[in-house]
Amino acid sequence: MKKLHLDLNGIHEYQQNRSPYLLIEVADEIIPGKSARGYKNLRMDDWWFDVHFPNDPNMPGALQMEAMVQLGALMVTTLPGNKGKVVYLTSANLKLIKKVIPGDRLEIEAELLSWKRGMGKCSASGYVKKEKVCSLDFNIVMPHILAEYRVSKK
Repeated sequence: MKKLHLDLNGIHEYQQNRSPYLLIEVADEIIPGKSARGYKNLRMDDWWFDVHFPNDPNMPGALQMEAMVQLGALMVTTLPGNKGKVVYLTSANLKLIKKVIPGDRLEIEAELLSWKRGMGKCSASGYVKKEKVCSLDFNIVMPHILAEYRVSKK
């Protein structure tokens, strides 16, 4: 498939998260159904730094996970027929290695390991200055595809 580069407007076309919860600024390269690379520049005025933690600001692990899932979701929302559709996280195994702080660029690489009937198995890693800071193995689902395989009750 053709590689895609998505700026913020492009990301908005393919998925439903919006500011302040959209945690990806640019998707440098998406190969639909295969992989994605993108990033989030962390600024001191990002909403979570005032509260997590006032004297030691760092990006919460849950938001690092969400950023990886949001980028990962683009691997399937860019497939034909999926543009703008909902993607849900169903399970995750997160590893946090190092703090992500204001001024950092969280660069994310994601891979779609399997995709069948609207269910996907994915892996992603986050890097700051080429050093791995987090990783995630996760599963996603697209309900509109799953609905096609439901057994109807008669």
